[in-house]
Amino acid sequence: MKTFNYFFVLIFILFAVVQYNDPDPYLWIPIYLYPAYLCFKEARAAIVNPYFYYVGFTGFGLYAIYKLFDQNGIIDWIQLHDAASIASTMKAEQPWVEESREFFGLVIILTVMAINYKRKKAITK
Repeated sequence: MKTFNYFFVLIFILFAVVQYNDPDPYLWIPIYLYPAYLCFKEARAAIVNPYFYYVGFTGFGLYAIYKLFDQNGIIDWIQLHDAASIASTMKAEQPWVEESREFFGLVIILTVMAINYKRKKAITK
């Protein structure tokens, strides 16, 4: 798990770095640095208060649900655009491209946090 966590520390920091030219970097840079910090703490076998996971699950989960149903969100992308490629170019020329990418970023964050949280719960039992 140490390698897993260091890998995601690097990934989340890189995700945060490329947000500098995003329309809302003030939001997305902290969003990506939060799980990077948790992964760093887990990789170092430091004690992480479960409260940090609860806050992350709640905040990122609610935001992912919002992105799911938001205008130009995932549902619009699938229904109206036949799930057209969102990775063919780095420039988000259509609004649903940016919204879809943000949703999947949140899914990655939630997945990594869930893996770490589940592992932590299994160790403490």
